[in-house]
Amino acid sequence: MADHTEGRGPRTHVAPATPERAEPRRTQREHGGHHPAAGETAPDAEVAALRSEIEGLRVAIASRPVIDTARGIVMAMGPCTAQQAWQTLIHASQNSNVKLRDIAHQLVESYHGTPLPPATRDALRAAVKHTLAP
Repeated sequence: MADHTEGRGPRTHVAPATPERAEPRRTQREHGGHHPAAGETAPDAEVAALRSEIEGLRVAIASRPVIDTARGIVMAMGPCTAQQAWQTLIHASQNSNVKLRDIAHQLVESYHGTPLPPATRDALRAAVKHTLAP
C-alpha cells in the first residue's frame, strides 16, 4: 500500500523485521566453510580457517600494486578511464580463466621486455575491444 504526502513521492509499507530478517549475514566460516579434519577440534578448525583467510588477504595486498600498474598500462594504451581499464582486466581474466593478478603481472613484465603469452595477449585484445566498444 502506498500513501502520498505533500511534496514527497510515494511511500511503500515496509514489513517490520522478523527474527529471520534481523539476523546478520553469516560469513563462510560461520556457515561451516572449513570442516574439521579427523582429530581436529572446532577451535582448531576456526584457527585454520582464520589462517587461510589471512594468507588470502596477504596475497591480495601484495598483488594490489602490480594490478594498479597494469591498470595504468591499459589506460595509457587505450586510452581509457581507470574504470574501463579495470573492466578490461576483469574481462581478460574471466575469459582466459587466468587470475587477474597473474594477467597484471604478465602485462607489467611485458612492459619490461618479457613477451606476453599469446593467450594473455589475445584475451587482453578481446577485452579492450569489448570494454571500449561504442
